Amino acid sequence: MPNKSDTDTADSRYSRQVRFSSIGENGQQALASARVALIGCGALGSVIAETLVRAGVGFLRIVDRDFLELSNLQRQTLFTEADVAGGLPKAVVAADRLKEINSQVEIEPVVTDVVSGNIRAMVDGCDLILDGTDNFEIRFLINDVSVATGTPWIYGGCLGADGQMMVVLPGETPCLHCLMIDGPPAPGTTATCDSFGILAPIINVIASFQSMEAIKILSGNRSAVNRKLNVFEMWSNTFRQMDISALRESVECPVCQERHFDWLDGQRESQSVVLCGRNAVQLSFSGGAKISLDDLAKKLSGVAEVTKNAFLVRFHVGDFSVTVFRDGRGIVSGTDDLSVAKRIYAQYVGN
Repeated sequence: MPNKSDTDTADSRYSRQVRFSSIGENGQQALASARVALIGCGALGSVIAETLVRAGVGFLRIVDRDFLELSNLQRQTLFTEADVAGGLPKAVVAADRLKEINSQVEIEPVVTDVVSGNIRAMVDGCDLILDGTDNFEIRFLINDVSVATGTPWIYGGCLGADGQMMVVLPGETPCLHCLMIDGPPAPGTTATCDSFGILAPIINVIASFQSMEAIKILSGNRSAVNRKLNVFEMWSNTFRQMDISALRESVECPVCQERHFDWLDGQRESQSVVLCGRNAVQLSFSGGAKISLDDLAKKLSGVAEVTKNAFLVRFHVGDFSVTVFRDGRGIVSGTDDLSVAKRIYAQYVGN
């Protein structure tokens, strides 16, 4: 049981939120008991994480595979130039900053790539999954685990000055596969933030809508949830809401109707991906074998400029920068060519 001083602090901190009649004391207590998994803590994830922590969500697990770069600061609001210089993973930096904002919230940073083999553990015990990612392969994986476990999730995506948001309530609303019945777009067939760019205001709009729907769900206001596909085109000053309620019955969704979870079962999983806006390729490997960062740093010290912390080793060779994590996952910056990235990684790290 919290002592009186803890209760007084909570009453003061959340007083304006509690005064909103649809939240009230009961809704605030529900938020304090809620557990959330945030997959991705870049642009969308930064805004979502800060909003939910300030709102008093009891537990937030932040899962992110990446480290910070200067170009992130244009839209990733949790981070600073000092964080970029520090070289720590985004999840770790975000957790430290969020604990300074609200020490009452339990925050668990997880530095890993979300794949079929670990996503159940990432969302285990959570009441809601939030999408802070930047690619559809991970979103389809999230969608699978959401439907398989009955855990709601909230999709959000942005490009240029445009964005979309949709809530998935398994058993009640269409899922992402209902909306994109042919699956994710093939690589190279759609624009990316690298080729098309992205503006910060659309990030804040989509993430705020995601956060609002999260607060509704977690505070016990499920009936108020937005069940439409929301499309924002900020440069052309357009906002549309599309009624997608009929999709669940009108399409033959392999996930909702047939409960085929190809992404969750690992049947449709890519182990390498070109990172949006980064001129970089991530290389992942099955098995998740741990490597010694100390040994790797020593191995590379004579052939490359090396920096190391508790989470990663980074080294520079020629025009390339390579970051290696403890699970062997690597990010090769300086190319978007998969074959080149694999060659650089094999040459300096090994197969």
